[in-house]
Amino acid sequence: MVVGFRPGAPEISSDNKVFSAFSGAERWTPAFAEQWVQIHPGVAPQEGEPVVTKRRISAFTGSDLEVLLRAQDIRNLILTGIATSGVVLSTLREAADKDYRLTVLADCCADREAEVHEILMQKVFPRQADVIRLEDWQ
Repeated sequence: MVVGFRPGAPEISSDNKVFSAFSGAERWTPAFAEQWVQIHPGVAPQEGEPVVTKRRISAFTGSDLEVLLRAQDIRNLILTGIATSGVVLSTLREAADKDYRLTVLADCCADREAEVHEILMQKVFPRQADVIRLEDWQ
């Protein structure tokens, strides 16, 4: 999963508080755009695995993720990521609304505010997902 936009980022509304600072053709150069789609070698997809490009905070909104999951009859999702209060939360809520079975790997998520991360993991996420540690996942 990567974040990506067309040249000039026409998908970004000026009303979007998160992404609007990055919009505009003058700022959205190929070099600037490239940094958004780099995948760390440690988590790079294996040959033949699709890479989904998302255009919003949730992994579902503005991407073809759901089409790929449904085509492969995938019903169980394991969520990890940076920005527990952003990407992980948005994706979890949308996935739950779409009736996916969810597991969140708590120690494979991070947030800039540790307290917010802990509240989400202990009080919010368990309402819609199993929240476990990586070592307990099988």
